Amino acid sequence: MKKLTTSLFALALLASCNVLDKDPLPSISPANFFQTADDAEAALTAAYDGIQGTGAYAQDLNVVGEMPSDNCSSTNGDVAAMDKIAWTSTTSQVNNVYREAYIAINRANAVLKYVPALQMSEARKNSILGEARFLRALSYFNLVKLYGGVPLRLEPTESGDPAVLNLPRATVEQVYQQVVADLTEADGLTPAANATRASKGSVNALLARVQLTQRNWAAAQAAANQVITGGGGYALAGSFKSLFPADNKAESVFEVQYAGNPDGGTFNILPDLLLPSPPATYSFPKFNIPTAELLAYADTVNDLRWKFQGVTNAGRDHGSYVDGGRGTGNDDGPFVYKWPSNPNGFNSPDNYYVLRYADVLLMYAEATNELTGPSGEALAKLNLVRQRAGLPALTSTSSQAATKQTLRNEIDRQRRLELAFEGERWFDLLRYARHNQAEPGAHAVTALDLIAQQRQGQRDVNYLLFPIPLGELNTNTQIQQNPGY
Repeated sequence: MKKLTTSLFALALLASCNVLDKDPLPSISPANFFQTADDAEAALTAAYDGIQGTGAYAQDLNVVGEMPSDNCSSTNGDVAAMDKIAWTSTTSQVNNVYREAYIAINRANAVLKYVPALQMSEARKNSILGEARFLRALSYFNLVKLYGGVPLRLEPTESGDPAVLNLPRATVEQVYQQVVADLTEADGLTPAANATRASKGSVNALLARVQLTQRNWAAAQAAANQVITGGGGYALAGSFKSLFPADNKAESVFEVQYAGNPDGGTFNILPDLLLPSPPATYSFPKFNIPTAELLAYADTVNDLRWKFQGVTNAGRDHGSYVDGGRGTGNDDGPFVYKWPSNPNGFNSPDNYYVLRYADVLLMYAEATNELTGPSGEALAKLNLVRQRAGLPALTSTSSQAATKQTLRNEIDRQRRLELAFEGERWFDLLRYARHNQAEPGAHAVTALDLIAQQRQGQRDVNYLLFPIPLGELNTNTQIQQNPGY
């Protein structure tokens, strides 16, 4: 199925969420709604819709994954607060990501509670339950990376009772345990591969990312290897440029799909926010402008992902950065083109990559290097990504692979250049900071270095987390704010 369309009734029924929103439930109860296999499908589609919104992958998860990092800058409103690492409990992205993650969780919880009792194909029922567990795990993973321990809600919110609505924060370890438990369960329920729905490939790719974040190297390597050897048919695209826009390609492990607005479906606003006009339809201070440091970093090698290949400004080569030079203010300067066009303005139907096979290969290389140091296994996976970018294969005698540390640096380099502007850089820098706390000096640049740059030289560890949104603090009497806010 290319584009999900959502039952408006299912959305209304399942939208109730304790976070920042305590409106009465509709008069028709979820128990009355879940009667048939079609109802199960509609409810699952509503759960997918929970990750499609502007507080999720259509805008804010990309912004918070890039703007605080060394990749990007912007002067645009709250986006500039992300850039300057000056967010507060009322910054829009801080609020929106938290709120929409719990909307997705609540909808997944409804599926997990009511679908098991329905009379329908057992195979499809199991797949629906596995997909719901993946969506819940993905949402909790995004929350724990950004906010630390958060309330664990494993049942749908169907009551206005304060005892139901007001839950204390679970620990970080408890949240990660739930994420791993959901993914482990989903692995046995989902099909082998499906880029736009949860599958064994996306479950294990996400599990690899979760384990890498926790520095569980052997578990991360094993999960990545499941994607590589599990028969999902994943392969690198022949050229980097052909990857964009995302549209169910062989390299896609999981992407969030959009229908565009004309048919009333979901839509992706990122192209208009990240591209100059044209091809964007509006001119304003854009999001995610490449930093001079990133461009200089990319220019140190003859990298096909970033090399300007002679396309004029009118052509706008989406596989490269280009110098704008058009003198039009908001649209002047370099931009990264991971959308080659911008159909429908803010209502783009372009999908959004969450997990790509290149990322899986790099995660496998990183976990293997941490386990055994430079090895043929690590280099083989890394070289697939390097050679697609036009870079020579590394060998055990290459300076980049001489030691565990030099190979760490090279894997980080490839992650940065390969995944730039796909919403992962800040999360990499966050986990590097935590790695350095355990092993000082393991990574040359971490989130703490950028925090110090933006906050008068203070390496303030409090900014490794977002604050809990003020609205949640005002409505949940059992929750406490993160330190420093």
